[in-house]
Amino acid sequence: MVLLAVAAGCSRESPEQAVRDRIESLQEAVDARDAGDVADMLADDFIGNDGLDKQGARQLAAGMFLRYRDVSAKLGPATVELRGARDAVATFSVLATGGSGGLLPDSGQVYEVETGWRLVDGEWKLLSAEWRPKL
Repeated sequence: MVLLAVAAGCSRESPEQAVRDRIESLQEAVDARDAGDVADMLADDFIGNDGLDKQGARQLAAGMFLRYRDVSAKLGPATVELRGARDAVATFSVLATGGSGGLLPDSGQVYEVETGWRLVDGEWKLLSAEWRPKL
């Protein structure tokens, strides 16, 4: 019994890794062009640049997916810092591109991103995001 308890405890994902996995899931939702999945990862009180809320973020994602047939987000390594047991901050860079299916994207930009995360009912939700063009 003790060995089973120890094994179960060892297989548990660290909070830092759980946040990294959620960031990866967010990238996958963008790559899949799924605005609903993007919105599902946001906290109800999400806030982004210029007061962007959860509904606005969903609409922004949907608009980008309609405008560009090919949308891609390539993330750099994330740094995750826990702030207590239920909050975390993650920073990373992202290359965001959108195109019409040709060899080169129609538009692209590298951003420096700082995100805030909160553990809600056992799941990490994106609480805030601030992005600044890097180039």
